[in-house]
This record gives sequence, structure tokens and C-alpha cells, in this order.
Amino acid sequence: MAQRTVLLLLFDGVQSLDVTGPLEVFAGAELHTPGTYRIRTASLDGAPVRTSSGLTVVPDESLADSDDPHTLLVPGGQGTRSPDTRLTDWLREHGPRAERLVSVCTGAIRLAQAGLLDGRRATTHWAYCAKLARDHPAVEVDPDPIYVRDGHVSTSAGVTSGIDLALALVEEDLGRDAALAIARHLVVFLRRPGNQAQFSAQLAAQTAQREPLREVQQWITEHPGEDLSVEALAARARLSPRHFARAFQTETGMTPGRYVDRVRLEHARRLLEDTADGIEEISRTSGYGTPEAMRRAFVRTLGAAPSEYRRRFHPTPVH
Repeated sequence: MAQRTVLLLLFDGVQSLDVTGPLEVFAGAELHTPGTYRIRTASLDGAPVRTSSGLTVVPDESLADSDDPHTLLVPGGQGTRSPDTRLTDWLREHGPRAERLVSVCTGAIRLAQAGLLDGRRATTHWAYCAKLARDHPAVEVDPDPIYVRDGHVSTSAGVTSGIDLALALVEEDLGRDAALAIARHLVVFLRRPGNQAQFSAQLAAQTAQREPLREVQQWITEHPGEDLSVEALAARARLSPRHFARAFQTETGMTPGRYVDRVRLEHARRLLEDTADGIEEISRTSGYGTPEAMRRAFVRTLGAAPSEYRRRFHPTPVH
């Protein structure tokens, strides 16, 4: 197997975890299978850079002295808010030469500025997806998944999702056993599925300010199989259904029904990924009532039936 060079770009204001997370994955793979990866870091002029957290990182070399790598990784961070035309020009010239082009977090914005995401599906940190779509209409921005792979270009969401993407790339290169060994060493999941949502239903919605509404949010999360109709939830909050629905949407940013749908889908996905429970049991405990109702929700939202979702993402076969 030929050694693959992995080049990580550095610049002032880079998010340190965007760099060190994937770096630890590839370094772990090199320890597991020596001779697999040659890992390099480079800044424009080879000078040390200061990360967004104040950490100073000394690169191995300057970009001018770097050979075209197999895998070119572009991290994100506060430094992406001020485009550097020199870095954009370098990416525009050298990015297409990499066999794999990878971004973490707002590193996708740098790729887009260089025209490297035009016509491709991509993602970035959820807080910057709208900006990426607005500033670069030629990019098909998907705000939901933790990473997206479109041909040889891969983009990931915020910060720690770079670890998930790096593990996926190592699994592609070296196989599942190697990726699992690295994941165990780093004490993380083997890898979260790429189409897993960037954040849970609880984080997607704002936390209600009023205590009765906060308690209802918590109740929904802990009891997805219960009666979660507006009427039942309003009674729990001691409000009229109309007042409850209006107040819930005002304080959380989504309707009670949409919040319940997200919680139930998330609960069912977790059970499909982590347990051997049957589809019928999962549909009941997640509040769908019937397997058919759960199937419709999965196909509508994820484009796959529960059985297909489990086949893709359960760590071991379920019989």
C-alpha cells in the first residue's frame, strides 16, 4: 500500500480541534499500520499560527514548499471570517490536484471561496450553513448531516465532526478493524453515521424561558411514547391548548408538533443504531404506534425505511 500524504492547512484564527481532532485520527492510523500516512502541517509562509483559543502551533513547512498531497484538509475557525486572497489562490490552484479534498467546520467556506464546492453538495457548522448558501449559490448546502461526501470532496460540520469524517476516511483506507482500534483509543464512537443530525432535537430548539414550558420539553424527551398531543401537553403546562401552542413556538422556535416529531425520530434512530429491539417494539416505544407510521416518518425525513437505516448504521447485524 502506497503511503498517503495528509496535509493540514494552518492559518491565524484556526480552530485548534479542527486540526488536532483529524490529526490524532490519522496519527493513530499510522501507529496502527506504519507506513500508511505521512502527516504534514503547513501555513502560507511557514510561520507559527495562533489558534482561536490562543494556542500557538508551529507548522512543518510553508505551503510553497509542500508537495501536492493525497488528502488535503482545510480546517475552520474565526480566521475564515477574513478571507486571505493568497490562501484562496493557493487552494484554487492546488485543491483540484488532491485525490481527497476535506474540510472541517467553516473550512468549507474557504473551499467555496476558491470555487471548489461549485455544483457539489456540502455542509458546514450549522450556524454558518445559511451564510454558505447565501454567499455561494452554486453550492448545494445541506445543514443537517455531520458530514457529506460528494465524490472526492468531503465536508464536515462543526469541530468534533472532523473526527467522525477522519475515521470514515481511515475506515475506507484501512478497514473497519483499524478504524475501530483508533476510535477505542480516542474513546469515541467508531464513527457516527454521516447523515446523523448535527445536533439533537433539544439543541435544535431553543430552551423555553418559562419553567412550565421547560418542564414540558423535558417530559417530551423522556416520554416519547406517551400522548404528546397539544391538548395533553397544554394540560401538563396548565395552559389552554391555544395559549400553549403559541407560547411554545414563541419560546422554542418551533411548533409542539414539530418538536415532538424530532424527538420521536431521534429516539427511534438511537434505538435502531444501539439496540437489537424489534421494529414493532421501537415504533411503539418511540410513540409512532405502528411500524408503518414509523416507516413513513423515516422515509419522509431520512429517505430510508427503518430496516434499511438499521442495516446501514447498526454496528453488528441484527437477526
